Amino acid sequence: MNSRAKRLVLPLGGALVATTMIGAPLAGVAQAAPQPDVKSAPLTSSGNAKAIAGYWTASKLKSAKSYLSDSTVSAKLTKTGAAKAAADGKPGTVAPIGEEGKSAGKSKNLNLPITVGKVFFVDGKGQERWCSGSSVQSKFHNLVATAGHCVYDTDTNKPFDNFVFIPGYYQGKAPWGVYVGAKVNTHDDFTVFEDYDYDYAFVNVYDGIKQQPEREVDYKTYKEHVGKGGVGREAAQTVDYEAYDRWTQKGGLGKVENVSSEDEVGPQYKGALAVASEVEKWAWEKVDGDVYGLQDDKVTLKGKTLEQDAWPKSGSKLESRVEAVTKSQYDDYKGSGYRKIDDKGNYTITHYYVVRYIKKTASVKYVIFRHYITTVISAGRLGDNVGGQGFTWNQKLGKKVFTFGYPTAAHPDGNKPYSGNTMKWCYGTTGAAPVVPAFKAEEQQAIKCAFTPGASGGPFLLQYKSSKRTGYLNGVVSLTIDSDKNNRYDRVTTPYFNGETYGIYKHAANLWTGKLPS
Repeated sequence: MNSRAKRLVLPLGGALVATTMIGAPLAGVAQAAPQPDVKSAPLTSSGNAKAIAGYWTASKLKSAKSYLSDSTVSAKLTKTGAAKAAADGKPGTVAPIGEEGKSAGKSKNLNLPITVGKVFFVDGKGQERWCSGSSVQSKFHNLVATAGHCVYDTDTNKPFDNFVFIPGYYQGKAPWGVYVGAKVNTHDDFTVFEDYDYDYAFVNVYDGIKQQPEREVDYKTYKEHVGKGGVGREAAQTVDYEAYDRWTQKGGLGKVENVSSEDEVGPQYKGALAVASEVEKWAWEKVDGDVYGLQDDKVTLKGKTLEQDAWPKSGSKLESRVEAVTKSQYDDYKGSGYRKIDDKGNYTITHYYVVRYIKKTASVKYVIFRHYITTVISAGRLGDNVGGQGFTWNQKLGKKVFTFGYPTAAHPDGNKPYSGNTMKWCYGTTGAAPVVPAFKAEEQQAIKCAFTPGASGGPFLLQYKSSKRTGYLNGVVSLTIDSDKNNRYDRVTTPYFNGETYGIYKHAANLWTGKLPS
């Protein structure tokens, strides 16, 4: 039954009338699919892709939490409470990458697919989250299939932020690179009506990005790198004065702490120490024109300007330091440093320093700043690197399928069998899923599987070939269900892939994401 009939004829939670399933072998040729209600939305521009890839540092990948989205339920599977998945035309298939023109085979042994990985994103509350997903066949080898609720936030009616896909994810590693989302394609019934019978999404991604090992650089190199949208970090280190002096004499940044008014002296004082210390009480102001060579900047204190001409006379001078920060750090910053968002969407804070003279006392604390950058290189197209699963629709129930993903959450009884760091799999026969009115899930199918949340978005693969590590995408994990109400998840469900699903997939599979800027 198509989406229009469902939402116009049936009341919420109403039973569906079963229709006859049309069976055909996997290699069958498909008829023209019904025109779907495609909802396409941009995720980010190509110019911001490297910054988003850089956002997902190793620590954030490890600290991110699996996304539940209330997609775990306890629903009894009964004869009257079973989903009525129905074909809307003849079955059809699209071959996996590298298997074009070949017929589907059978699989006995199992090797894990490198097409499967994790999708990471920032939810509407600013929290780093993840689900599962898979690369799938497309014209430009740039398509990822996952659950709709892992890309689109139905509470805010917009896609999640900072979406990336990491194929073959393993214990915090990205062996084939990070692929930033460019555009998400969903069924309108999911984005508008929150109907989980259409809880799938096809995401076009940019070419992959690989981060090279981090290396330490001087501040000038760091500033140039970050200014061009590169990834960098600053680390503070407490040292003795001799180390501080050597560091700053070579042009490194430093500051002193715990300096009292009694410690401050003039440059002629015997034993005076020249130090650069951040003065947050000095505030940045914007003025017209080029003031003191600072390009529209001036620094003031209670209406008085810190004038450049006076610095040599007093033995002091003004220095600035630009710090690259995240959006949350930018928003939370309460100091008087100058906050700026550049034309590439990078967030920075400029801090001001005054070089001054102090006595060397036990209370003074010397701090230096070390700078590190990470360079990125292009990893090429997703499908060229890991391949892509085939696609199939309007298949009968009762098919043997594998599903793969990264389960992590505990069962309702508290048992936690999975870590979420490595890929897991289930094997089962597709059958009717429990009807779940809260999610308008009335046409889903399911297999027996003890996956817990974290597996959402992982693929259902028909005719999976272990030797090729490919099969045919027949669904994506949508709901995790405790069907016998014993406080253990025992089924995972997927929307039924019909002709409308194929129409949305076909639309997404022909979109080009363009080249990343160098």
